[in-house]
Amino acid sequence: MSMRGFWLGLAVGTISTCVLGQWVFSAVSKETNPPKGISPEIVADYIHSVIQADRTFYTIEIVERMQTRGIIYASEDWIEKGDLPLPAQFVLETGRIVAKQPNGIRFRLISSWPINKRNSPTTEFERTALAKILVNTDRPYTGVTTEGRARVFQALYADKALSQRCADCHNVHPNSPKRDFKAGDVMGGILLTIPLPQ
Repeated sequence: MSMRGFWLGLAVGTISTCVLGQWVFSAVSKETNPPKGISPEIVADYIHSVIQADRTFYTIEIVERMQTRGIIYASEDWIEKGDLPLPAQFVLETGRIVAKQPNGIRFRLISSWPINKRNSPTTEFERTALAKILVNTDRPYTGVTTEGRARVFQALYADKALSQRCADCHNVHPNSPKRDFKAGDVMGGILLTIPLPQ
């Protein structure tokens, strides 16, 4: 093979590869319509991981540490007593603050065994989700529902007792309908609601 033939073959091969590559890339990009933005499932997982991290830190490093040292206690009537909020109240109060933001994202605790009846399930989705997370505690139960005319994505994550102290608090509460929780048991769920584009 002559040197001239080699360079001609290289040039034709390079040009063919570039043209064919552009054609394939163009055809693929026209056939698939890649989604814009992050899926609501991934957004919900991100939000839940932040909520869970905050609550775990608050429970272990603040509430339990302060109570063990006798510095301050967490109580149900924390506002009146000047105590710390219970970990569940911490989540509920931060959820109320988030709900005031204009982005429409909300979260709250719900349970099939609520101490406070306001934390009972209120929709068929919530009742179904609470049953499903007892079966598969490691994945949220998700779905698209409507609120009025608005479509929303909802995800319910299992809410487990972080420690036996958490479980005991529920077990001895006079309004608790269930009194045999153990550390690690599912006590309810963290419900996230994310508005979808209309």
